[in-house]
Amino acid sequence: MIKIINNEMKTNTLRHKAKLKVIKAEHMGMCFGVRDAITLVNRVADERPLTVLGELVHNSTVLKKLSNRGVNFVGKPEDVITETVMITAHGTSNRTRRNVMQQGLQMQDATCPLVHYAHKQIHKLIQNGCHPVIIGRNGHVEVLGLTDDLVEYDVVLNEQDIDKIKFHKRFGVIAQTTQPISHVQALVKYLKSRFTKSKVTFVDTVCQPTKQRQSAAEELALKSDVVLVIGGLNSNNSKELAKTCAKFCANVYHIQSPDDIQITWLDNAKKLGITAGTSTPDELINAVENKVKNIIGKLKPENDN
Repeated sequence: MIKIINNEMKTNTLRHKAKLKVIKAEHMGMCFGVRDAITLVNRVADERPLTVLGELVHNSTVLKKLSNRGVNFVGKPEDVITETVMITAHGTSNRTRRNVMQQGLQMQDATCPLVHYAHKQIHKLIQNGCHPVIIGRNGHVEVLGLTDDLVEYDVVLNEQDIDKIKFHKRFGVIAQTTQPISHVQALVKYLKSRFTKSKVTFVDTVCQPTKQRQSAAEELALKSDVVLVIGGLNSNNSKELAKTCAKFCANVYHIQSPDDIQITWLDNAKKLGITAGTSTPDELINAVENKVKNIIGKLKPENDN
């Protein structure tokens, strides 16, 4: 089979890409919790050897930069190889904190204040006699930190998960801080309809930066032909941004770096939107934007002035 290339069509496509407009979400990129965590780890690492218990943030670019300057990352307290250990921005359980202290380690805490708030609220609900329900991704480090100290609980991410919950007279509901608020509210409503004889108390623990980025991503997707979502592939909030954008734009790509961009994604697009998760550094966002603009510049036909 011989592929026939229509030169006129190719020229029109090049010209079309050259006129592509790049727009960015009003709210995107690193939140204050992530910035504070990175600032803290750099300050402590300047003073003494440091081990971080888990991934400080879910972004490979940030983690590589920290590793290159000598910061260690381990999964368990017993694997810590320095006198000082740091809790990540995602937080951890009191059980883990006690384990760290019992080993005689010096503990630095980079937990986001809004994650601390979620911890306080779930324990307050339990003290008030509620069965705890966390709306979030089972196995995510933040959710593990929230549940590790609890005797019984349920983690739900969809209606099917709620259908498996046993009856309790009182439910206390919070959410993983990076869940879309619309999704959380829908599940709370479903829980109430499922257990009409139960009292359901919901405390909104979705963080404001997540709400802002979700709302901005929706607005961006509505006016874009293509959307690039920049963030770690294991970043929950980046995944959720991509899902939100996909509801309003047919061409959404979750990327980790400029190298992931494929030129064919720009075909027939007039507007390309860029957004990024809360762990994505500014320099990575700028690198992606520059890569797109360089592609547009190189594809501009010579006779198109």
